[in-house]
Formats: sequence, C-alpha cells, structure tokens
Amino acid sequence: MTESELLTHWASARWHIIISQIAPTLLLTATVGMLAVGLGDSDLPVRLAAAGILLASGLLGAAAQIAAANEGRAVVTELRALESRSAIADRIIATSRGIEIVRVVGPAVFVLVFVALIWALFL
Repeated sequence: MTESELLTHWASARWHIIISQIAPTLLLTATVGMLAVGLGDSDLPVRLAAAGILLASGLLGAAAQIAAANEGRAVVTELRALESRSAIADRIIATSRGIEIVRVVGPAVFVLVFVALIWALFL
C-alpha cells in the first residue's frame, strides 16, 4: 500500500472510533438523567430493558472501537515499514500508543459506568 492509502485507512479508523462512542455515551447520559427522574423506581421489566439496551449498545460500541483500533494498529505497522515517510506518517507512528487507550481504557470505563448504573437500577 502507498502512504496515501494508509493515511486514508488511518483517518477512516479514527472516524469509526469517534462514531462508535456516540451512541453508548448518549445512552449512558440519558440513563443517568432518567435515573434522576425515577427510572430506578420503575417496574422490573422496564429496568431490565434499560439494562439490556445499555449492555447491547456498550458491547457493540466496544466491538467497533476495538476493531477500528486494531485496524489503526495495522496501519501503523505498515507505515513503519515504509522506507520514506511524510511528517504526518511519522506523527501517527509517534502517537500510536493512544490506540491502546481506545482498545483497553474505553471499554473499561464503559464497564465501570455500566456497573454503577446497574447498581442504581437494581440496588
């Protein structure tokens, strides 16, 4: 692949990471708001449905983030192998450790927030 093609793949993976965070973030925020106005006191099936929606959205968002991060890692590997690189390619390589934040920290934060919301919904 050419550097230009690799940079296009990098931009695409980065965009997918950003987009994959929107739905789970909005749902988590909305759930906190709904808890403030009484979701925790709703009937059990409603609380179970809320938990299921949060879990499904979080799992799908995490899967998309991890897949995009893995693609980003592959792009970095290919960029490193190029004999001649632009300053942009060098900067992507230099900041590529941030990919691990997307792969590990993002899903871990979701799990912590999810557990806190489950606690609020059911305990």
